[in-house]
Amino acid sequence: MKTSTLEVGGRGVAVTNLEKVLYPPSGFTKAEVIDYYVRVGAVLLPHLKDRALTLKRYPNGVAAPFFYEKEAPAHRPTWVKTGAVWSESNGRDIHYVLVNDLATLVWTANLASLELHTPLGRWRTPTRPTMVVFDLDPGDGTTIVKCCEVAQWLRRILEKMDLQAFPKTSGSKGLQVYLPLNSPATFDRTKAFAHAVAATIAQERADVVTEMSRQLRKGKLFIDWSQNSPHKTTVSVYSLRATPKPSVSTPITWAEVEKCARLRDPKILVFSPADVLQRIKRKGDLFAPVLQLKQKLPRLG
Repeated sequence: MKTSTLEVGGRGVAVTNLEKVLYPPSGFTKAEVIDYYVRVGAVLLPHLKDRALTLKRYPNGVAAPFFYEKEAPAHRPTWVKTGAVWSESNGRDIHYVLVNDLATLVWTANLASLELHTPLGRWRTPTRPTMVVFDLDPGDGTTIVKCCEVAQWLRRILEKMDLQAFPKTSGSKGLQVYLPLNSPATFDRTKAFAHAVAATIAQERADVVTEMSRQLRKGKLFIDWSQNSPHKTTVSVYSLRATPKPSVSTPITWAEVEKCARLRDPKILVFSPADVLQRIKRKGDLFAPVLQLKQKLPRLG
């Protein structure tokens, strides 16, 4: 195993097997994975800050088996910070990795944790979500085009409540719409709200379902409102995905959502790491308002 050291933020980070191909169809290597996360770190880190990271590791690349790792690896450097979160199912605290600096981000990338999955609350207040997420998952026979059609419907409903929401691609086949709160809230409240809004759309559109059954989802779009739970995670904005060719969960504009729906071209919303870095240079962090905008959920019913 070839090992070298990168100087990152004043720390020496050991990296191994940089030439290893983690995305075989494109030849994308571990060195390129690390390079991407270094370059995107300035806009990514605020979205990871103080959130308990679940590692999704692909030690032999995206074509080989992966595994989830919640407990921070015992062999981590002493400077890697962790946050203890009580687990009811395990009956103990789980010490998650906190990616609050670039050195820790590089360290996780070296573990081949290609995807970064975080909860909707911060580790110190895990039962208080800072946002609501609507996860739009296209069923068999549909694409992200259907997601864009429904996302615009969702946006109109939220705007009638004077709420702003922000879309991003999942980096795989779906779309996610985030509703920032940054004000006191509970998961009981956010989950009920998301369910009610999803149910309203399903009543108005025959091509939308709110049940998880895959049999019901064929040719339709599933709005996953259940992601608004303290024990669930969603893929972070700017995270790589374990697709055959490296793609990224990318913040997009509502104009881009409308364009994809109008042209019915799913390729419009597929972004490579290089694409994302160029977008950041041109547009900045389109997801910055999700960290800053304060909104309160209205009472329903």
